[in-house]
Amino acid sequence: MATRLPEAPKVGMVSLGCPKNLVDSERILTKLRSDGYAMSADYAGADVVLVNTCGFLDSAKEESLEAIGEAIAENGRVIVTGCMGKEAEVIRARFPNVLAVTGAHQYEEVVGAVHEAAPMPPNAFLNLVPDAGLKLTPRHYSYLKISEGCNHRCAFCIIPALRGDLVSRRPDAILREAEKLVAAGTNELLVISQDTSAYGIDIRKEPRMWKGEPIVPHMTDLARELGRIAPWVRLHYVYPYPHVDQVIPLMAEGLILPYLDIPFQHAAPSVLRTMRRPANEAKVLERLRHWRSIAPDITIRSTFVVGFPGETEADFQYLLDWLDEAQLDRVGAFRFEPVEGAAANDLPGAVPEAVKEERYARIMDKTAAISAAKLAGKVGRTLDVIVDEVDGDGANARSQADAPEIDGTVFLRDAGHLKQGDIVQVKIEDADEHDLYGVPLDMAAQN
Repeated sequence: MATRLPEAPKVGMVSLGCPKNLVDSERILTKLRSDGYAMSADYAGADVVLVNTCGFLDSAKEESLEAIGEAIAENGRVIVTGCMGKEAEVIRARFPNVLAVTGAHQYEEVVGAVHEAAPMPPNAFLNLVPDAGLKLTPRHYSYLKISEGCNHRCAFCIIPALRGDLVSRRPDAILREAEKLVAAGTNELLVISQDTSAYGIDIRKEPRMWKGEPIVPHMTDLARELGRIAPWVRLHYVYPYPHVDQVIPLMAEGLILPYLDIPFQHAAPSVLRTMRRPANEAKVLERLRHWRSIAPDITIRSTFVVGFPGETEADFQYLLDWLDEAQLDRVGAFRFEPVEGAAANDLPGAVPEAVKEERYARIMDKTAAISAAKLAGKVGRTLDVIVDEVDGDGANARSQADAPEIDGTVFLRDAGHLKQGDIVQVKIEDADEHDLYGVPLDMAAQN
């Protein structure tokens, strides 16, 4: 007579916020899956639902609270984790029925809460997890977190209060994870942290052996080794410290992608000082020119805050003029929002909301025009792209200048023969403000 095994409890996950949160969600789900839990794609099938929250801005907090409310309404058995876990009393005041609240990257606590809320039955099959762990992104690209926390104390940011000071991972552990991801089908590694340039400063005197050689915990050394493992390596959240110059030759050699995500936040010296950010914008322009002389195709993406307390019209115009000279490839902008616990909340010179909106529209118009001109210059060129999705005869892909979900898309025709994750050469035929249009080179030759 066949023995019927008990079914494993099912866990649902709602993951909000930045890619760093996404990596936390993947780690939690990987641990739960290795403990024997099954995953549920909807509320109805879940025995317990995890909501991984974002608490960086008030608008993000409200989105997190709405997600918690929806999970409670649809399922009823909810565990909250993530950055907003620091405000457990706020969450419990609004949703007294949540089963547990844990903070950011408190993996053991949230897994323990799941075990308590939905205990594993005896004799369930365990260890049903691939070596690379469970992923919430498509198979062909993966986020690789190299550190937690941040040592900066920017006036508008509460990340150190949420996630603590910088704690770097061992380089050999990072490289081992990268190898597993690539073996499982990853073609693009997206390196993330709160401050990628600061990687290793807390463990700089602790080199680790890798493939018989000592690896120093430093951004340049780590990037070089990652470039030997994965076809594409993309660096995010890079502060422009002097040693970033050492990474540019790796781009020229083709070891890592010619792409840097640098959160400049502003350009006007007075605003940068008030933000508690480095304020040598002229030096940055000089370095951008130098980087482009070494790696001409380098893409610089950045984000800027408009309407920061004390920002004058002259400051904002300074930023627009700086952007004209910097010619950044990809730009995102945010209207300043007070964040509970941030030093900026107490600054004088609040900018009216209507002025914020007007400045936001102007900076987006400016950067869209710069982007359109830069993309128009790529028409007629042959570029390497990675395929994200194939639909009928067409495909959506990304060039080396495009990170997933935040940058542009390369829309391909006559591409039905391609597969997700393929890295292929395409001929660019057209462009608009943010995206490119092209055809695979093998098909272009037939036309």
